[in-house]
Amino acid sequence: MSSKVPLAVVVAMDENNAIGKAGGLPWRLRSDMKLFKDITLGKPILMGSNTWDSLPKKPLPGRLNLVLSRDLKFEAEGGVVCETLFEALDIGREHAADDGAGEVCVIGGANVYAQTLPRADRLYVTHVHATVDGDTHFPAIDPAIWRVVREEAFAKTENDDFDFTLKVYERGK
Repeated sequence: MSSKVPLAVVVAMDENNAIGKAGGLPWRLRSDMKLFKDITLGKPILMGSNTWDSLPKKPLPGRLNLVLSRDLKFEAEGGVVCETLFEALDIGREHAADDGAGEVCVIGGANVYAQTLPRADRLYVTHVHATVDGDTHFPAIDPAIWRVVREEAFAKTENDDFDFTLKVYERGK
C-alpha cells in the first residue's frame, strides 16, 4: 500500500536548468523558500548528503529528513541516513502512508534528482527568470512525459534576487 504514495521532486532552476553553485543555491529567493516549506511541511523529504550538509538548519523541522549516503560512517543528527535509494523510498513512503502525507518529496541534489526523476509522479519546479553561473544542473523536463497542471508567477520582492514562476508538473498518462 505504501508504494502507492506519490514521489514528488522539488527543485528551483534558472533558464539553463542550473540548480546550484559551489554547493549552495546561486540566488536568494526568500519567497520561494516559503513555497518550499509549504510544499514539503509534514512530508518525508529525501536528499543527498551534500544537500544535507548545505542546509542552514538541520534537520528541516516538521519533516522526516532522509539522507542518502554511500559513506557508511556518514551521520545526519536528527535525520535518517539511508544507504540505498530503495531503502529511502521504502522508509519515506511508509512514513507518508502512516502520517497521511500526500507524497514523499525529493529535494536534491543533482545525483538524487537524476536517480529519482524516472520514478517521480510530480514535479514542483521554481523556474527562476534569470541565467546564473551555476555548476550543477537539473535534467531537461521532457514535455512528452510531463504536463503542467498548475502555474503561478511571482514578482521579485526586496527579499528575492529574481522573478520566478512555480510550475507543478504531473507525469502524463
